[in-house]
Amino acid sequence: MRVAVAVSGGLDSLLALVLLREQGGDVLALHGRFLDADQSGAALERLCRGLGIPFLELDLRREFEERVIAPFVRSYLAGDTPNPCAACNPGMKFGLLLDAAQERGAGRLATGHYVRLEQGRLLRGKDATKDQSYFLSLVPAERLARALFPLGHMTKAASRAEIARRGLTPPLSRESQEICFVPDGDYRGFLESRGQDLPGPGPVLLADGRELGRHRGLWRHTQGQRKGLGLSWPEPLYVLDKDPARNALIVGPRSELAAWGCTLGQVNRLVPQDQWPATVLVQTRYRQKAKPARAVARGTGLELEFLESQTRPTPGQIAAVYTDQGQVLGGGIIIAGGN
Repeated sequence: MRVAVAVSGGLDSLLALVLLREQGGDVLALHGRFLDADQSGAALERLCRGLGIPFLELDLRREFEERVIAPFVRSYLAGDTPNPCAACNPGMKFGLLLDAAQERGAGRLATGHYVRLEQGRLLRGKDATKDQSYFLSLVPAERLARALFPLGHMTKAASRAEIARRGLTPPLSRESQEICFVPDGDYRGFLESRGQDLPGPGPVLLADGRELGRHRGLWRHTQGQRKGLGLSWPEPLYVLDKDPARNALIVGPRSELAAWGCTLGQVNRLVPQDQWPATVLVQTRYRQKAKPARAVARGTGLELEFLESQTRPTPGQIAAVYTDQGQVLGGGIIIAGGN
């Protein structure tokens, strides 16, 4: 069976490609060009030619704009803090790239993600510091069934060693940015560069309604933020919430950041919910330790009731649901985070 490998130009996808080829597989290197700034296609083609692997680049810049960048901007304008990987993985990598792979005779699409797929179950990767299962929790089960993750049982250090041992140099030598289309991680500058009519100043309020000052645009702030508020108060203040209806930024002391639940929309259940354990583990940020909760279905949505308080989840971000063995049960987009 032919396998397509989504190659970005980085170390991880290159190693996934090489490992599958060394196992004797019929592989196709598939590169989706998502951004104007991506010039790695030519270098990837030369590298693949040297390895004797067919290479195909697809120009998906328009689709990436429509499916990832434009929703990212709209989400910020609506007062949320979006996670673009939530749209990219199901919509682009395991959406359009997988479709393209199948059209070219490939039954599977492999990537360099550090996750495991065993007997139809999506599991955390062996390397806890690089595990990317959180970012794949919104990919539908029928799409994951056609995925391969050759690096799931490897550590990042081992991957670097394997590439070096083969004398290969990835076209992209640096780790990919957290948000690939935002230069230097400056999302505020990126939003301003889009020429959008960005929401302007408004009140900064305590939870009881007292006004402490003015903000310069809700899109400049995110939940949990402490620095850059420009407020004078007897104790440090943090962003608790954003209220687009009043164009108000809600702030309070650290103690008010604690939350006991959140509400999810766009829920993707990888396992039928009646098969979930009574107590699940929930991760509402990438670098967060998953914590125990109860999950209650609300129509197509999901209510998560935390069994211990945690920092208030951020609307627009992903919440991934796990078993205590590291299996991903599903995920969704946080639409309310202060229950």
